[in-house]
Amino acid sequence: MIQFRSHQSRALDILRDAQKGCVYVPTGGGKTIIMMEDCKRRLQSADTPQTIVVVAPRILLAVQLYHEFLEYLDDDIVAAYMHVHSGDVNCYNTTKPADIAVHTGICLAANSHQLIFTTYHSLPRVVDSGIDVDVLYCDEAHNATNKQHFVGVAATSTSADNAFFFTATPKYSRDPYARGMNNRLVFGDTLMSVPAPELVENGSIIPPQLVVHETEHVRTKHNAADVDRDVVLDIIEDLDEQQSAKVLVAAPNTRVLWRMLSNSDIIECLRERGYDILHITSKHGAYVNQTKVSRDVFFNTLTEWGRDDDKKFIIFHYSILSEGINVPGLTHTILLRNLPVIEMAQTIGRVIRLHKDDAKDIADGKIPAGQYNLYRKSHGVVTVPIHGKQSIATRNRLQKVIDLIFVDGLPAHSFA
Repeated sequence: MIQFRSHQSRALDILRDAQKGCVYVPTGGGKTIIMMEDCKRRLQSADTPQTIVVVAPRILLAVQLYHEFLEYLDDDIVAAYMHVHSGDVNCYNTTKPADIAVHTGICLAANSHQLIFTTYHSLPRVVDSGIDVDVLYCDEAHNATNKQHFVGVAATSTSADNAFFFTATPKYSRDPYARGMNNRLVFGDTLMSVPAPELVENGSIIPPQLVVHETEHVRTKHNAADVDRDVVLDIIEDLDEQQSAKVLVAAPNTRVLWRMLSNSDIIECLRERGYDILHITSKHGAYVNQTKVSRDVFFNTLTEWGRDDDKKFIIFHYSILSEGINVPGLTHTILLRNLPVIEMAQTIGRVIRLHKDDAKDIADGKIPAGQYNLYRKSHGVVTVPIHGKQSIATRNRLQKVIDLIFVDGLPAHSFA
């Protein structure tokens, strides 16, 4: 039986009595568990078949959520599952409104609950189907404020019986009737905002440690790939004593990343240091040690290696892994670009998850929660290369984001 942390229990109590609203939980705080348990409770208590719609910003996250819900609900809930987005998945999948309506009709006739997993981009297809939605769950809900996504979210939220929005990084608008999450008609009230210091104290996450890497390289648009190659190798050199370093590199853009990987010797140099290499972009796809693979293989490999304490690896990406995707075991992240506030906070969140054995020892009472100096992994390292005034500004912005979240206990927010 799952033992919920205090903030998760509070959130579940609040959701039980609510019909609409926002829940802000820092990355690593278990918001997916909150979402799934609320869903389970609603389905178990329902007298009639329920239609649940779960929305994610990317297909990858929609598929990940599907697998997590499927495992969590397991034999406790009998339900049909459907995906509404492009791409292959081992489940019924369509983007045709008529087919969505037919599937829903079959579920109602069979007295069966159904769960629909979709993206913000494809949510309008669900709207066009005309089906009734009992509960809407929006993950990484700051994406709902995007100009292209807002209409579909607003249409579903205002017609659904219940609508809940989960994120670590809310996005507001200066006009409370515009696209921001402070539009109460669409997003409801803020039901709960969990401060990050509470999660550190109760053993849910660890704090980040900002490390500045000073370099004499002068980076320009012409030499960006070469300079980034040198910076990454210099930083990795400092990590070589750590046998289990698992490093996420946020590239400035796809073009620079691809030039660095294909036109320099960085892969060979990393392999000589004992690192396996993964990289993924929307344009070029997913690679494991220079072999192109499906995204399922990529993330299965990433999960397996993340759980292996003896495996050293480095992942290069552009935007793909910033939000929501569960990447276990990451110890370091290197920021090669000046990220927006939300993406910066989300990237920090990739490396502040507990080591799996620390989590187990805390649960078993062997390590006091919050005494992270006793953990195997006491902090997540966020490294920023400094080469010029612009990089110093990036470092200062990052420190402000870290202080806002982990000192002041407030969610990192931005404006739509």
